[in-house]
Amino acid sequence: MSDFPDYVDVDYTDGEGETPETYPALEDKIEKAVEVVRAGLEEYETPAIMWTGGKDSTLTLYFVKEVAEEFGYDLPPAVFIDHYQHFDELLEFVDRWADEWDLDVVFARNEDIGDYVDAHGLAPGDEIPVDELDENNRRHIREILEYEEDTFPFLLDTYVGNHLLKTVALNNALEAHDIDGIISGIRWDEQEARADETFFSPRHDPDIYPPHDRIQPILQFDEGDVWDAFWYYVVPETVEAFPDDGYVPQSYDDLPNDLGHEDIPVSPKYFAGFRSLGSEISTEKSDEEPAWLQDLENTTERAGRAQDKEDLMARLRDLGYM
Repeated sequence: MSDFPDYVDVDYTDGEGETPETYPALEDKIEKAVEVVRAGLEEYETPAIMWTGGKDSTLTLYFVKEVAEEFGYDLPPAVFIDHYQHFDELLEFVDRWADEWDLDVVFARNEDIGDYVDAHGLAPGDEIPVDELDENNRRHIREILEYEEDTFPFLLDTYVGNHLLKTVALNNALEAHDIDGIISGIRWDEQEARADETFFSPRHDPDIYPPHDRIQPILQFDEGDVWDAFWYYVVPETVEAFPDDGYVPQSYDDLPNDLGHEDIPVSPKYFAGFRSLGSEISTEKSDEEPAWLQDLENTTERAGRAQDKEDLMARLRDLGYM
């Protein structure tokens, strides 16, 4: 095990045994998020924000921005994992709001795979020979994943593809930028494998990832809480023309005061019925209604994701997945 920097003094048990119900009101959840973010900005020398452009990571980014501004901290860089299979609208959203919020965005990519795909004109689903990749990727495939086939498909939502395109890409960025704490927008209720996470979660085994901590300020939010936070706090405080007391859009084009989707820090994919944004190839909308109007209590948020990866989530998280 690595000797993690001794300047970090956080409670790795904070959040044990808790659920979203431990924080009964939205204000309680926000107060805890601010507390965790502030500790993260104080305790870590080189923190960064994991930003996917999705609702959870954008809410987390909002809290970090607000805390940094209020308490005089530097705003950490945002790490965006480019897995080469994004929705175009999501990439446009990230570019738009990175510029609006003056963010320093680090694009984390597994360039060895990206270069091979470009050089051979591959499309999602095409096979990539393991022996054509660099030593680091081969080590992850053979020794960490214990994958024995000669090839693997160029697909994000598979065991090998997810690990190489997201986790290895993240690890490369953590190492290149010497990041000691990554602020992540995962939630207890989002996926069973995340239900036991704590607000500060150690990742210190150097054989698996560059030693760092996960700082997780919105664990206590459920899906409905996230949308309430957006429509009653994030959007009114971010968009000048939005009603101060909040407004919940009831359809794709239902925005007040002549605002358009480009004016709102919520991806238009959510307006179109997606509840979880993954690969363009293997993620489908959940319904025709905007995400926040769907039956959040009785349906599964990640049902639109490819399920082979969802079924392997616990193992992927052991190997460094968010």
